[in-house]
Amino acid sequence: MSSVRPPRKFNPHPFAYHQEIELEIATLTNMGQGLGRVEGWVVMVPYALPGEQIRARIYRNDKNFSEGDLVEVLRSSPDRVPAPCPLFGTCGGCQYQNLTYSAQLDWKRRQVEELLRHMAKVEFTVSPVITSPREYGYRSKITPHFEPDRSGVVQEIGFLRAGRRKEIVDVPQCLIATEAINAVLERERSAIRKKSWKRGATLLLRDTGAEVATDPAAPALTTVAGLTFEFLAGDFFQNNPFNLESFARYAVEQARSGGARHLVDAYCGSGLFSLFGAREFETVAGVEISGSAVERARGNAARNGLTNCAFIAGTAGDIFSSIATAAADTAVLIDPPRRGSDEDFLRQLIAFGPRSVVYVSCNPATQMRDLRPLLDAGYTLRAVQPFDLFPQTKHLECVATLER
Repeated sequence: MSSVRPPRKFNPHPFAYHQEIELEIATLTNMGQGLGRVEGWVVMVPYALPGEQIRARIYRNDKNFSEGDLVEVLRSSPDRVPAPCPLFGTCGGCQYQNLTYSAQLDWKRRQVEELLRHMAKVEFTVSPVITSPREYGYRSKITPHFEPDRSGVVQEIGFLRAGRRKEIVDVPQCLIATEAINAVLERERSAIRKKSWKRGATLLLRDTGAEVATDPAAPALTTVAGLTFEFLAGDFFQNNPFNLESFARYAVEQARSGGARHLVDAYCGSGLFSLFGAREFETVAGVEISGSAVERARGNAARNGLTNCAFIAGTAGDIFSSIATAAADTAVLIDPPRRGSDEDFLRQLIAFGPRSVVYVSCNPATQMRDLRPLLDAGYTLRAVQPFDLFPQTKHLECVATLER
């Protein structure tokens, strides 16, 4: 039993603060934590793997589960491997460097099936995860943080410490970032430490293939499958360029496979799916509530000589009012932010009644939650295809296809 004083709001039941317990890990949660039970009580432990017998040190008791730090692996999983990054387990950026890549893919697929079962109330066989060509060195954008001390000196430049909300771990190199980013990171870290700072900041490093941009407002150009896209370096754009073509092609092919002749690309951003769809559909309508994103999407269509794309600055309350194509001949592709689609958007989507819906998401938990209203409205789930755009981490992209 530890003599360390617990935090002021620590709940002492069912375990004391820093009490060490032994348990067997049964599964991995979609948040990347090992999960086991002690007399039926759930305990979650980061970096512990399924099948392992471990010793954990409790640091939090919530209403329905406890959380602990991994102290010792008493019996290892055959899928456990040495993590190549010396900061693994300290830096909060990666969760799975200690797990073979094949096992990462298998568990991510299982996690999507679990989320379908619990969030969408559907039993459905999820397709095997489509792999990333690179397991490391794939990430084309990182955003390290730093906070100065009282004298204005910066010591740590990096990412949040695992399990912490404010503490920063110094990260000289990031193994999942591209080589070009790491080369510029070294230079930027040196420049930051030469200055005196009044407050903290976030550093942007975006690898476009031609250069590494550090100004969020700088125009960035990148090419995917012969299509050239311009966007602002600080804007959202997929961060794994090495399987982006197969990912975009698959989503568009799913929209086309249901027989639709027209595509609506909701949350279209700078036009990634719209431009891919222009090759497959008679017309494409990209809808965005961001006027600046619409202008960039229009510019990208013109840059690539695509004349069958129209981009609409829709309002949140009347998103589909400008769509002229018949719903029976139209597929809608949606790619919302991590929080998912709100009820108002789903209501409007269902009222429009497209032939098919292709839902792309970087957060399967909110994606599966949003599938339930579509299923209740008469849509049928036809395919669920995860893509591993984020090896070594808990994250993945998932494409769900529904038809009326």
